[in-house]
Amino acid sequence: MASIGQIVEQTPGSEVLQRARQRAVLVPDCMVEAKRIANTVIAGWHGRRKRGIGENFWQFRPYADGESYARIDWRRSARDDHMYIRDREWEAAHTVWLWADMSPSMMYKSTLASVSKESRALVLMLALAEILARSGERIGCPGIMEPVSARNAAERLAAAIMHAPLTSGLPDTRMIRGASDIVLIGDFLDDADRVMDRITPLARRGLRGHLVEIADPAEETFPYTGRTEFTDPETGDKLTSGRAETLRDDYRRAYLARRDSLSDQLRRMGWSFTHHRTDRLASEALVAVHMHLSGMTPAVSRSASL
Repeated sequence: MASIGQIVEQTPGSEVLQRARQRAVLVPDCMVEAKRIANTVIAGWHGRRKRGIGENFWQFRPYADGESYARIDWRRSARDDHMYIRDREWEAAHTVWLWADMSPSMMYKSTLASVSKESRALVLMLALAEILARSGERIGCPGIMEPVSARNAAERLAAAIMHAPLTSGLPDTRMIRGASDIVLIGDFLDDADRVMDRITPLARRGLRGHLVEIADPAEETFPYTGRTEFTDPETGDKLTSGRAETLRDDYRRAYLARRDSLSDQLRRMGWSFTHHRTDRLASEALVAVHMHLSGMTPAVSRSASL
């Protein structure tokens, strides 16, 4: 049968420079797409605003018993029979660390999707950086870029990614100090307990985490039939099945069990989990993650299901 998926230029150790150049070519296109998606999502949205100490007006709200009379806005209150408080907007910048997995398994793209997992992960990371930077947040990337508070934070992050060394696995987070948010974007195909062994120490240090699982539709639906050769993009190991369709039910059960275990463990730990497929709109995952970052729980935190 015809090939359903492929690894986009898997990079052995001797071709690291070539792989880095390929990623450098990919990033500018991802930045353009990220800005487009961010502009779409941000329309009509007011960011991560909340009441607090600041200079900018946020809203009027009714006076509550026990509050200081000094906070009453008498001009607004004179318009009707109620007293109103003038709230200001909280302006303290928050630090959000963003990371996207660039390991070989992320380079997979089947004929059922228009982009690779790597491309979608980069787009989501850069779109989040764009939206959060507009809200005045500090944006950083573990091991790649120290936190910055600037309107062009997404562009600076894209430039840093283009020149960053190739790495696999979760990032080194020893440079993260204090309470902050971290968004991890990848396929997380390792055993759930192995992933949790790396993540649990982050939660113990006070990081508020958000994990975004990127999946190609072929990885979920297992559309393979007949004689099929499977290759592990991380190790190069191969498995040949004479009748691949006979593996489908067992594969899907194992695949869903791994995801459900990871999701349950993360939520018990206080972290959020968002599942996203590359045949869905990137904006769906972006909205879900942003709601988690804003302290709101989205009605659906999975872009698609089996």
